[in-house]
Amino acid sequence: MIQGTSSSVGKSVLTAALCRIFARRGLRVAPFKAQNMALNSFVTSGGEEMGRAQAVQAAAAGREPEVEMNPVLLKPEGHSRSQVILMGRPWKTLSAGDYYACRETLWASVAASFEKLAGENDLLLVEGAGSPAEINLKKSEIVNMRVARTFGCPVLLAGDIDRGGVFASLTGTLALLDDEEKTLVKGFLINKFRGDVKLLEPGLEMLSGLTGGRPVLGVIPWLKNLAVAQEDSVYLEENRSSGIPGAVDIVVIKFPRISNYDDFDPLALEEGVSLRFVDRPEDLGKPHAVILPGSKTTLEDLAWLRRSGFDGLLAALVLSGASLAGVCGGYQMLGRRISDPLGVEGASGGGDGLGFLPGETLFEPSKETTRVTGATVPGEGFPGSRSVPVEGYEIHMGRTVLPRGARPLLSLGGGRTDGAVSAGGRIWGTYLHGIFDSGEFREEWLRFLGRREPGKDLPFRVVREQAFDRLADEVEAALDMKALERIIGL
Repeated sequence: MIQGTSSSVGKSVLTAALCRIFARRGLRVAPFKAQNMALNSFVTSGGEEMGRAQAVQAAAAGREPEVEMNPVLLKPEGHSRSQVILMGRPWKTLSAGDYYACRETLWASVAASFEKLAGENDLLLVEGAGSPAEINLKKSEIVNMRVARTFGCPVLLAGDIDRGGVFASLTGTLALLDDEEKTLVKGFLINKFRGDVKLLEPGLEMLSGLTGGRPVLGVIPWLKNLAVAQEDSVYLEENRSSGIPGAVDIVVIKFPRISNYDDFDPLALEEGVSLRFVDRPEDLGKPHAVILPGSKTTLEDLAWLRRSGFDGLLAALVLSGASLAGVCGGYQMLGRRISDPLGVEGASGGGDGLGFLPGETLFEPSKETTRVTGATVPGEGFPGSRSVPVEGYEIHMGRTVLPRGARPLLSLGGGRTDGAVSAGGRIWGTYLHGIFDSGEFREEWLRFLGRREPGKDLPFRVVREQAFDRLADEVEAALDMKALERIIGL
């Protein structure tokens, strides 16, 4: 089990690396995280919603994601409440106090999921959440030491040296555990190191001396451009831009409740593309394109967009020739109106959309969670005169209706369509998360925005497979694999 001294120390990425390392050895490996708090989510082939990080870890293990890999998913809707996704389906919206009162009900699903996966696999690689030393939450947590104690998981404690204070973080975390929990911690991982490891060795020896001889099993180097999805919002705070400013400048509006921001990882990895996340109007500049991403609270984030003054700037950019795109909640905002009479996403109400596209959205209690394949509808400008295949997944509560004669973006088969596109194609929206994973779609849009050089029209899953191998190679080289195998019992 990989636990951490805090959030964003790299637990998810390290778990993905171990999934690929042991899968390459021929073991049947599965990731597991009992409870995940994230707005980045994924839809399984059965239509269940789960944390995006565990879906990525499953892919690293060469597996199809299963909802048991993340039985409890919390999707924050505000500072004091979250939607609880239990076994892939919306269960309840709860305050923090009410959530902890329900922990035994949730634990039953956690335990059943763990036991099912353990019976079907050679190795489970378990990820904790935050820190096991949150002493105010220890009696009610269901994701860190309770999992380790119940199922006898040996624990590796990971710390982020790039932030500073890693030795204090590791020793302090261990000190706050009780004796039974301390016995489960078998060693440490130091992540995100830059420099010469030899200069760190005296500190590693002192750390071992201070913690009862526990070894540091590896010092993992700082790795850039991993193409491995991150689940933590801290990552987005620290990585607001990527790429060298080049021929195509793309801005993603960073809503207060932005969801599935990893939709745009394929754009960030393209050469000649600058991808920036912006939450202040003064940082918008004059990009070639602006994307409105998904949102957990669409009406609230739309109100924030207007209060911030982004709406007028977006209109000016469109008039100057820039492109405007929306994904999921962002697509809903681009339409004429959004109505939530039942208060599905919060307080009941509704309001005018930005009016760039003709659709009107009505929120309903049922949640759409499904995998989708389809193709672009040919038309003037973007997406072009030929049909381009796409695939992705839908996660949304609202239903958007277009008026007769409006131009859809995608044909999904069976007479269904998705999204909308303006005349000429400069403004478009879709419900499909993962649409930029399609190399041909991505290339068509970037060419429409003015990029002249050919880009990486590989499907993003191919790029990510290469990234998994690179990640596994780097981490395996940094780890004492023999010691790790002894801890695991291989």
